[in-house]
Amino acid sequence: MRYESEHKPKIRERIVKEAAKAIRAKGPMQVSVAGVMSKAGLTHGGFYAHFASKEALIEAAIEQMFNQVMLRWEKNNQGLTAQQQLAGYIDFYLSPWHRDNRAQGCPVSALASETPRMSVPCQAEFARGIERIRGMIIRQLSEMGVENPQTAAISVSAELMGSLSLARCEPDREASEALLEHARKTIKARLNLPEE
Repeated sequence: MRYESEHKPKIRERIVKEAAKAIRAKGPMQVSVAGVMSKAGLTHGGFYAHFASKEALIEAAIEQMFNQVMLRWEKNNQGLTAQQQLAGYIDFYLSPWHRDNRAQGCPVSALASETPRMSVPCQAEFARGIERIRGMIIRQLSEMGVENPQTAAISVSAELMGSLSLARCEPDREASEALLEHARKTIKARLNLPEE
């Protein structure tokens, strides 16, 4: 029984991590339980020992995705000023790497269009995640002395997510990268943030 109590949470975490990658890459409706379990190195039959349904897995994976965003933010920003933190986030968000690595990037830009088709609990978890990211941006803008940081954070978030989405839609790589660069420079200039 002791083995079970230590082992089960680790297995569950492995399943959730694989689900989070798959959901970002394909969207929640295209992800299969069998595929996630296979990627986690487990059999399909073991799924229900950890989750009551596919929807419960999606909800847990959404929470995991936003936890990863917050952990990355904390790890990358130790000892940096608010300006440096926000500038670094914008540089990361509007980078060719982020455009090309949907499965490892921001869950909002990867899944926003999928939200209306999600279950109510999944939508609620997604909304909580967006609020966490927005709160992170509000804190930096507040420290920077930006007027109306809540309103500014909504605008910055929308610009980041919209620009990244458009860059992903653009088939011409040069045009896509120019779009990212223009958006990055425009947002940073408006907020008086340092360039790289």
